[in-house]
Amino acid sequence: MTRAVQEIGIGIIGFGTVGSGTVKLLQDNAELLRRRVGVPIRIVKVADLDLERDRGISLPKEILTTDGFQVIRHPGVHIVLELVGGKGAAREFLLDAIRQGKPVVTANKALLAEHGEEISRAVAAAGVDIGFEASVGGGIPIIRAMREGLAANRINEIYGIINGTCNYILSRMTNEGKEFPDVLAEAQAVGLAEADPSFDVDGIDSAHKLAILVWLATGGNVSLGDIYVEGIRHLSAQDIAFAREFGYTIKLLAIAKQRGNGIEVHVHPTMIPSNHLLATVGGAYNAIYVKGDFVGSSLYYGQGAGKLPTASAVVSDVIEIARNLGKGISGRIPPSGFHNQLGGKGTFVFPFPEVDSEYYLRFQVVDKPGVLSKIAGVLGSHQISISSVIQKGRKQESAVPIFIVTHQAKEKDVRAALAETDRLPVVLDRTRMIRIENNL
Repeated sequence: MTRAVQEIGIGIIGFGTVGSGTVKLLQDNAELLRRRVGVPIRIVKVADLDLERDRGISLPKEILTTDGFQVIRHPGVHIVLELVGGKGAAREFLLDAIRQGKPVVTANKALLAEHGEEISRAVAAAGVDIGFEASVGGGIPIIRAMREGLAANRINEIYGIINGTCNYILSRMTNEGKEFPDVLAEAQAVGLAEADPSFDVDGIDSAHKLAILVWLATGGNVSLGDIYVEGIRHLSAQDIAFAREFGYTIKLLAIAKQRGNGIEVHVHPTMIPSNHLLATVGGAYNAIYVKGDFVGSSLYYGQGAGKLPTASAVVSDVIEIARNLGKGISGRIPPSGFHNQLGGKGTFVFPFPEVDSEYYLRFQVVDKPGVLSKIAGVLGSHQISISSVIQKGRKQESAVPIFIVTHQAKEKDVRAALAETDRLPVVLDRTRMIRIENNL
């Protein structure tokens, strides 16, 4: 395509939440987009299995189809938007469009996290562009920031609140003192959590997004199996209350840190200082905190999901690709931002048991003298020193909690110590452990 093209034709596969938001944006801001690109952007074909549902958007019936491949092969479609989700049909649609020589846009983080290398090879072979700004952070332009704005930097650390459902639940638990099951049920009732919330609350969604961020930071692929993942189901209002007493707020963080010749990658509930900017991110909002070797720290904040914010990210990719088509160019920036991304080794992931951290530990114990000394003795035998303790003893109760914050220790040593303390007769339940990040 050359600069003489009269319009950019868009084909959309998937007319659900994100797809309908994208159509609305393309319609409502059509004149703005024309001015930004130089030619009109027109919706040519839209595919979805359900064409009867009222989405509050008017489209000519002749552009609707139930066959995604009709969208891809339509001669008037210049850019294909894959907004189906999942990894089966979505992968086939994306790869077929690339083979047809058409640039693509996707919001599909699971597909990119698990098949990113295959897709990158297909894009390179076909000489087309791919946009995936909406795959991480919803409306936050973090992909473009990582690929371009921070491209001069070695990215040393990433801390991401990148799942809105979890952040909403933890914010409610923090502000209202409610327990996880109650807040989850309320989130499901208002549509902020799925009927089966596992993908979100067990940390899988955050792991997919973290894999993409690491790819952009290092140019290397990280296997999902190499990312330690822990969700938020086990957190209690008691943990959150005592985190506050220690001066911390609990967030589900996706963390990546450069370490020697490798990188740490893990997703888990994390205590962070309550005066840190990330601790103030509430509700369903997302934030990604990035540390570069020259730029220092920067924070990217905004709506991490939702129909319109995600559509904003999708159409930003459409604009970028349309500009490239108008100039007759493609591949100006490789998908990961690294030109040597193909054929190289994956990023070495530092083994999680060797990772150092500070820890919050909650023991449920018999209320009698000497219990704390027994626990401290076991911790000390595993090279774990105690930073602070809160012991809540009440004479009328036979079981009481002890809350301990440790100094830096290895994950493997803490696990070994807890396996031992949990066998003590004075410890009545499995010890709860939450990692602490003080040096964000």
